[in-house]
Amino acid sequence: MSATTTPKIHRAIVIGSGPAGYTAALYLSRANIPPLVFEGAQPGGQLTITTEVENFPGFPEGIQGPELTDRFREQAKRFGAEIVGRTVSSVDLSTRPFRVVADGEDYLAHALVIATGSSARWLGLPEEEQFHGKGLSACATCDGFFFRGQEIAVVGGGDTALEEAIFLTNFAAKVTVVHRRDELRGSKIMADRALQHPKIAFAWNSTVKRMVGGENGLLQKLVLTDTKGGPDDELAVTGCFIAIGHIPNAGFLAGQLPTDAQGYLITKPDVTATGVEGVWACGDVQDHVYRQAITAAGSGCMAAIECERWLGEHGL
Repeated sequence: MSATTTPKIHRAIVIGSGPAGYTAALYLSRANIPPLVFEGAQPGGQLTITTEVENFPGFPEGIQGPELTDRFREQAKRFGAEIVGRTVSSVDLSTRPFRVVADGEDYLAHALVIATGSSARWLGLPEEEQFHGKGLSACATCDGFFFRGQEIAVVGGGDTALEEAIFLTNFAAKVTVVHRRDELRGSKIMADRALQHPKIAFAWNSTVKRMVGGENGLLQKLVLTDTKGGPDDELAVTGCFIAIGHIPNAGFLAGQLPTDAQGYLITKPDVTATGVEGVWACGDVQDHVYRQAITAAGSGCMAAIECERWLGEHGL
């Protein structure tokens, strides 16, 4: 696009993909508002690093995460959504229509749906990618079911880690919480529940140095480093859940929308509207509670319906 070319004005642009973005695109398209969808750096979102998905309605035998996202994408495309594999680097919400910059190109839109999700904080170990879906997870609700009767670990010491550990006792024979300090950071009530639970043990003053797999390629054990200078230790586990928080993918907004203390976009009560009229947020970028594919899809539907009504009310 040359510098003198005026960009086309889209009625709606969806920033992000995954269950929220693709569902928003589907509903907008079926309302005869086919949006431009920027998939981002990880098309399909976190489901693309999930293996078996057994808790999404309509798939009684389960479905692979990447296949599920492909189906979302194809369904949105079937009804006219224009889906491109570009990443949005910035937006300008101070102008009308809104200006969106993706891979150095300018785009204009009357309405924006933000569905950029969040990214789990990982430990940064080189072997983490190797064990995604093979014993390593960042979502107990998603994957706990696969570890029935097994011994597993949860890394972290805050409320998220303790909630995950307690939830996982519904399936695992034993859950070891690996924490770098000698006391928990979580609330007293959550700490008391975890400390008193018969299935939960603690590896205090420990960090994960290395993950080791067996001959089958699945996670077999963790090598732990003693933060007090003691010798390394080994923890035999078949599953490891990283619970040190998530990072909402909202940096490209440069503070133009209200966020909470953790950086999640704030939406108005009972709707997905943000603090700027004509902008909606759905999925994990505004949901730090549930973070499920089904809830993300539901909020994507909400955003699309609200966006459709707003465009109609404003003659757009």
